[in-house]
Amino acid sequence: MPIVLFRVDERLIHGQVVIGWGHALRPDRYLVVDDELAQSGWEQELYRLGAGEAEVVFRSVRDARASLGDWGALPARTVVLTRDVSSMRRLADGGEMSGRVVNFGGLHAGPGRERVLTYLHLSPADVEDMRALSGAGVKLQARDLPDAPGVDLTEEVLRSP
Repeated sequence: MPIVLFRVDERLIHGQVVIGWGHALRPDRYLVVDDELAQSGWEQELYRLGAGEAEVVFRSVRDARASLGDWGALPARTVVLTRDVSSMRRLADGGEMSGRVVNFGGLHAGPGRERVLTYLHLSPADVEDMRALSGAGVKLQARDLPDAPGVDLTEEVLRSP
């Protein structure tokens, strides 16, 4: 169980992830899967500043998907982060995530997004990507912090047509 969390959070590495989830899960590494950040060294350094002692690795979706099985086999406890639902869906396209849980913890209000929970606002495209994740055998759960009750998003979001 070296990958201890898959999380969609538009802020990626921030206090809620590092302090809240980090203290509970004790990750050795954050794997940030983001096509743009994988190409931006200066932005990567900014995110690394907030990660404490944990290693931070940046990969494109394609590169991360190709290596997901290898990442999962390493002994280091890893938190996988994407900033949007689309990236997580594309990461799951390889089938390596079937049976896993994706945590949705920080998608905030914006144009075209509807409020589902105080910390979760989804666009129609987000919902379609979530349906694809669910169809790939991924369990969808909203939880902002590890001690908060989880919300099964299959029941909450995906039941409507």
